[in-house]
Amino acid sequence: MLGVFRRAGGKSLKCEFTPQQRRHIKAKMAEVFKENLADLSADFQKILLDDLVTAFQNRINVLKRVQAKRGY
Repeated sequence: MLGVFRRAGGKSLKCEFTPQQRRHIKAKMAEVFKENLADLSADFQKILLDDLVTAFQNRINVLKRVQAKRGY
């Protein structure tokens, strides 16, 4: 399962990646986007990969909320 899901104040479940899961996803994304990242400095690569993981996590949360509202 991707992420840890927990209930916050009776609201729908929210996905939060563990630090280990974040590292694993970053490593996978780094491999997939290796050619695209090659021209960036190591610091910018880390920043971009962290942003991508955060965006992925946020997108999962948005879709889970929409799904819960629509009953899919």
